[in-house]
Amino acid sequence: MSTADPAARVAKLRELISDYRYDYHVLDKSTMSEAAADSLKRELSLIEKNHPELITSDSPTQRVAGEPLPGFNKIQHSARMLSLNDVFDEQELRAWETRMIKLLGPKSSLNFWMDVKMDGLACALVYQDGVLTQAVTRGDGTTGEEVTANIRTIESIPLRLRRSSKYEQFLHGRTEVRGEIVMYKSDFEKLNIKQIQNGLATFANPRNLAAGTIRQLDPKLVAARPLHFHAYDLIRPNPQDIPTNEYAYQALRELGILANTLASSARNLSQVIAFIEKWESKRAELPFHTDGTVVKVNDKSVFSKLGVVGKAPRGAVAYKYPAEQAATKLIDIFVSIGRTGAATPVAVLEPVAVAGSTVQMATLHNEGEIHRKDVRIGDSVVIQKAGDVIPEIVQPLVKLRSGAEKKFVMPTHCPECNTRLIKTKKTEAIWRCPNGSCPSRRWRQILHYVSKSALDIESLGEKNVVALINAGLIRDSADIYKIKQEDLLKLERFADISARKLVKAVADKQAPPLHRFIYGLGIRHVGEQTAVDLADKFKNLASLGRATYSELIEVDGIGEVVAEAIVAWFASPANQKLLAKFEAYGVRPKSVISRTGELAGKSFVVTGHLESMGREQAAERVRELGGTFQSSVGKDTDYLVVGGNVGESKLKKARTLGTKQISETDLLKLLNR
Repeated sequence: MSTADPAARVAKLRELISDYRYDYHVLDKSTMSEAAADSLKRELSLIEKNHPELITSDSPTQRVAGEPLPGFNKIQHSARMLSLNDVFDEQELRAWETRMIKLLGPKSSLNFWMDVKMDGLACALVYQDGVLTQAVTRGDGTTGEEVTANIRTIESIPLRLRRSSKYEQFLHGRTEVRGEIVMYKSDFEKLNIKQIQNGLATFANPRNLAAGTIRQLDPKLVAARPLHFHAYDLIRPNPQDIPTNEYAYQALRELGILANTLASSARNLSQVIAFIEKWESKRAELPFHTDGTVVKVNDKSVFSKLGVVGKAPRGAVAYKYPAEQAATKLIDIFVSIGRTGAATPVAVLEPVAVAGSTVQMATLHNEGEIHRKDVRIGDSVVIQKAGDVIPEIVQPLVKLRSGAEKKFVMPTHCPECNTRLIKTKKTEAIWRCPNGSCPSRRWRQILHYVSKSALDIESLGEKNVVALINAGLIRDSADIYKIKQEDLLKLERFADISARKLVKAVADKQAPPLHRFIYGLGIRHVGEQTAVDLADKFKNLASLGRATYSELIEVDGIGEVVAEAIVAWFASPANQKLLAKFEAYGVRPKSVISRTGELAGKSFVVTGHLESMGREQAAERVRELGGTFQSSVGKDTDYLVVGGNVGESKLKKARTLGTKQISETDLLKLLNR
């Protein structure tokens, strides 16, 4: 991020980072995500690198961590709890290996130990003769807070180490276990649901809630919250007791302490990179939050020989995944019109890397959100992105304002068709363009109809849809069925093969499954599962079109708002005309036949990854055989299909309800018998 006055920018960045670190480490209050703070620190480091005269001893880049909280006894660690240097790509990882080999000698060879980096509270447990005697938080790395009474309430921490003849030495004398206290994502979500039900404020994130819980003075409150301890290191007065990190993990598990089973050794950096890439793509499946992978030299004697530089050991690094949050500058705000007419403010940003891609725009949701967050044009802002979701602005960094920022004013008319924007209800937060023929609404509606979750017409991507509209070949979703090959050949985008392929792809979808057609119509509030429920209830499109509000409200999962939206959609003359066009072009959605297949009356839920098919494919096959496919485990669920890399939430609920768990192989037998 460029700045005209580096000294002024450095001063503001230092103040903001210092405030964040105090809130985060001392008060356990979340003012921004760790990833966003990392982004600010990297900017500060870059400015200081380019202007070394601005570096001072009190800069956030020159210190290790904040001071421990008052209220607990201060305990000095037997050995410093070190921080790790971060690396962000393969090149930096290989440079780290090169530095170590240079220190150890050209004939040296290294092997590595890797584990997913957990986002929790670091803590050291001291066992004397196998009995837990003390627990100390990381604090500033040298001195931490004694939280023994609170730690004793965590079920995953043994009060006495498990007997083991193979690791008998750890049951005598002093044994220290270091690890991370985390709250699982599923438990965090449940706690926030309770907060909402009780009319209380929700918690910001699992990491801060875990840290805040451990620092409660009342152990009863700690006992009431579901925390877990994951160990990552084992320390003895005699270092030779623990030859490798791999040995430490094996010993920890044998002694009754949880250490991640997904941790692994590697003979070279290529294997390290494969591990990193695997868990970067699968991190959403983990029960806890993570922002990277910890990579260590496996041999502890070599690790010790490499030594420590400043706050970090030379023999370990944290490979940080692409940030899901980052800080950047908001250049402008414009309004985008969606397929339902929703007028959404969109932020234009200085390009920034977030979650593995360069982001230049982010949603601001609605006018109310902009005012609530006090986001202004020209602000430095924190943005976030999770998975493939459109990035959004989390908050402005008010302390970085120069005074030149401008407040956003919502336009009164649609920027596409100049129709006056309205709110259909006074309580609604979103302004809408009521013009069904608005160009922006039209192409988005068509794109929704042909999308993978609806009719799934692959040859009709965004560019082709826009090209067909601009050429006057289509005006709505029904018009795609009248396209002829000779019409397409007149356009620059199409040759003989691509034109023939598109016409065939459209013709193949003239008798789509009813639930896909319903979803493709783009009725407000009707998602994929609601479309399935409507198809199952009303069996054919004509019956759904005649359904009354009272009939719709009886369908499980459909409330007042959804029922009103469905009735209003079918009552619209424009939509009736659209349905008539579909019929005229020979589009006949398949009626749902009463479920008499071999899976009739059986309900299925899938958790984890299936090797033989996608989840939607599995759902289609279950429905074809008369079964019901559900998104979550409930009292009426008959089977939970357990795939690979599963989380704990669905498994735990299935065990509680007594739901039968089956493998993917079992499912295939049911589908193919």
